[in-house]
Parts: sequence; C-alpha cells; structure tokens
Amino acid sequence: MRVAVLAGGRSGEHEVSLASGAAIGDGLEAAGHEPLAVEIDRDGRWSADGRPVTIEPAGELLGAEVVFPALHGPFGEDGTVQGLLEVVGVPYVGAGVLCSALCMDKILFKDLMAAEGVPQVRYAGVRRGTDPAALERLRLPVFVKPARLGSSVGISKATTTGELEIALAAAFEHDSLAIVEAMSSGMEVECSVLGNDAPVASQPGEIAIQSDWYDYAAKYTPGGMELRVPAGLEPSVREQVRELAVEVFARVGCAGLARVDFFVEDGGHVLVNELNTMPGFTATSVYPKLWEASGVAFPVLLDRLVSLALERHESELRPQL
Repeated sequence: MRVAVLAGGRSGEHEVSLASGAAIGDGLEAAGHEPLAVEIDRDGRWSADGRPVTIEPAGELLGAEVVFPALHGPFGEDGTVQGLLEVVGVPYVGAGVLCSALCMDKILFKDLMAAEGVPQVRYAGVRRGTDPAALERLRLPVFVKPARLGSSVGISKATTTGELEIALAAAFEHDSLAIVEAMSSGMEVECSVLGNDAPVASQPGEIAIQSDWYDYAAKYTPGGMELRVPAGLEPSVREQVRELAVEVFARVGCAGLARVDFFVEDGGHVLVNELNTMPGFTATSVYPKLWEASGVAFPVLLDRLVSLALERHESELRPQL
C-alpha cells in the first residue's frame, strides 16, 4: 500500500517530527508498503520530492491510499491536519479531530481527567500577567510547561519563586498558555496503547534518567535515558497501569495509537500525567520500544497502524451517500 508520511510542520517539534517520519518510512518499507515522504516546512508549505503538494478532495494524497501524520505539536498533532484530511476524505493514522485537540491542550485534558475522577498531580493553568502568588497552593518545586506543546520543549523545573517567574517566561515564549504542575517523586512510567474499539496496552516501561528530570536532552540524546521493561513494579501495579492506560485512551475517544504517561508513587499509587496521540518514532522513542519489548516488531506495528487507519475510515469517516 502507498502511504504518505507527513513530517516536519510549523511547531517547535519540527526536527523531532522529521526524525519520526524517516523512521516510519523505513519501517513501512520493511513491512512491504511504499512510503511517500511529504515534508511540511516551518512556514507550512508541503512538498514531496522537492515539488509542491496540492491537496484536493479526491480521497487520496498524491496517489497514497492512507496518510501517516508523523507530526508533533501544534499545526499537526492538535486536530488541524486531521480535520483537513477528513475534509478531503483521506484515511489517516491516529486520533481524530476532537481527541487530538483535547489531548494537545494539557489543561483541558487534565480538567477532563479531574471531572472523571482519574488520579493525577495538582496543576494550574496560567496566562501572561498571572501573579505567581496565585500558584502557592501547588507548593514548590513545580514543573512549568507550555500548555500545548510536547517533546519536553520549553519545560522548566522551579524550586524558588524567582525560578518560577523565569520558567513561566520561558514557557510563554512557546505558548500564551502555560501549565504548572506539582512535582511528584514517583517513578515515571509510560505505557503504549494500540487499537480502535478494542485497544490493548503494552507492558509498562520505567524511565530511568541520569539528569535531574526527563528533559529534552534526556529524551532525545542516545544514552540520555534508560527504558526498563517491564517497569520495576509489583505485577498488580503494572496491570493497574495497563488498565488505566486503556481506560484513559477510551475516555478521550482516542484511535489507532497513544502513549500514556504516569507517575507511580510509594504504595503503588498510580497518577496519570498525560496522553500523547502521536508519540515519537525516533531511534530513542518509547512508544515503539515498548511494543517491541511486548513482542510486536516495528514493521508489524506500523502495518497494524495502517490497517487501523483504514478500519476507522471505513466505519466512521467514509461519507454516507
């Protein structure tokens, strides 16, 4: 099958997306598919083989039967590209418009989880001009993040009021909305989910890092972190993580794939951190590594994702005439 792999994009995660797209292309080829690399530059221009791409409502993109949007962050993982592909009737891998937009906004996601009674750390949404004193209930130290970005871009740890002000300024360089989260001392655990109506979870993995916290360098530098699978938890707690990953996946209406991130504190208390609708596929990325450790090889995983995209298109997105 011919698969158009979208990579790049206008967000701060442009380079990570290009690396994901290249790995996906290689994996699709190994699975017997024909990948077509479509790059979106930082100004939003689409091209394939150096030629501009024109999108028309024809049910295909450059002759490709399905699209793999390997885009991270705004203008790609946030429902915008998903909406475009739905308008022109092209099957695509991953979550739909509403789920993509919801999970891209960390505050909306956490608000929904709170309404559903899902355990998580204390948090607050912050806009420019907010008095840092309003965040005292979270208690230092805290983590400050752009509310609608991923890949640990623009994230800072703050242990003093002065550092908090600097961290907020750094986050606002990427987004007009920031999220401040209370620090958890628990183990960082991640779990991959695969499927549509009957999703399944991988074995959970434990993130072990050499630095103070899981920043951009630790995430994307080879050797910056060690993924231990299965996570060093009691079997019952690992199963709780898997069950909660599938539950959260279903609650937000996800499809195809997602990586759900957790903190597991002393006593086996599991807290949901966030859900990524299009996790990375780079050489250091956790999502495919967890499936590989769970017995699903990379080409097989990509083949399954293509099948799930077509399955969802047939059941949900094909126009009813």
